[in-house]
Amino acid sequence: MTQLAWREMALLLALWLAYFAFHSALASLAAKRRVAAAYPGAMPYYRLGFNIVAAILLLPVLWFSYRHPGPMLWRWQGLGAWFADGLALAALFGFWRSLKAYDMDEFLGLRQWKTHTRRVEDQEHFHLSPFHRFVRHPWYFFGLTLIWTRDMNAAQLLSSAAISLYFLVGSRLEEKKLLVYHGEVYRRYMAQVPGLIPLPWKWLRAGEAQALSQMARENEKAQT
Repeated sequence: MTQLAWREMALLLALWLAYFAFHSALASLAAKRRVAAAYPGAMPYYRLGFNIVAAILLLPVLWFSYRHPGPMLWRWQGLGAWFADGLALAALFGFWRSLKAYDMDEFLGLRQWKTHTRRVEDQEHFHLSPFHRFVRHPWYFFGLTLIWTRDMNAAQLLSSAAISLYFLVGSRLEEKKLLVYHGEVYRRYMAQVPGLIPLPWKWLRAGEAQALSQMARENEKAQT
């Protein structure tokens, strides 16, 4: 690559790192607690506002990546292209099917806004969908599949590597919160199911998933 292309890739990496730092900071319990203490009336809008701002700030990073692609590194060809596209379609289908397993009103922040919820902690209950029996973060797995089955120019390779690293770090940060919310139930779940990539020897049978979910419901009843 030329010296200009290297500078463009360095700037793209800086943009991704700044975005990830901002995203992680605002998603943390510490940030939410500070807002709740200083501006309790803003908490019903926090999650919704966070999602809107995160989406808006992602646009400049994607625009820069599109405008400064760098050299093409590889393209999927022949049977490899069919296989890569098949995996990508399977990931899109899995993402679509998994939507029903999530409380999307809670995830987007609409429920907190509508019900004027001021609690810092997320309200979604512990629930294991069929996908969660094989990997703890199905959406991250589907996302990894999508980004690594595309043709790669320099900007896309750098972005894919940065996103993959953030999924790894972000999942660890997210699970610190889940351990606060669900305690021993989630700790047992972590011990039995891989985080980002399914492993054929490490998964939950349907009965084991039901037992963990029942344990979580009992714990929630005991805390109320």
